[in-house]
Amino acid sequence: MKGEVQKYIEAIPPEYRPLFDRLHALVLQVHPKAEVGFSYKMPRYKVGPRRIFVAVWKHGVSIYGVGPGADAGFIARHPDLIASRRTIRLRPEDAAALSDAEFRETFRAALD
Repeated sequence: MKGEVQKYIEAIPPEYRPLFDRLHALVLQVHPKAEVGFSYKMPRYKVGPRRIFVAVWKHGVSIYGVGPGADAGFIARHPDLIASRRTIRLRPEDAAALSDAEFRETFRAALD
């Protein structure tokens, strides 16, 4: 990983680091060759022209760039986790109730 991404990850508060690490690992399981970079002051995962961002916010971790039609139905199943048209906000307790398979499907839809 590039220096900026590594610095960002190292600065994540301990209460959100396990969730960030989980999502980071799941993105890379789905797309092991995804280009991990740093844009808009957050980690970016890019596959071809498609990209998503995973970043910490004051109550958890957000996934940016996942929108209707490229979300494997995540938005329809979990409308309470949608902060805006293309942003999923996850508190650790929200994410604990969701399976890795559901996140993998969502990441696959967003990046394929």
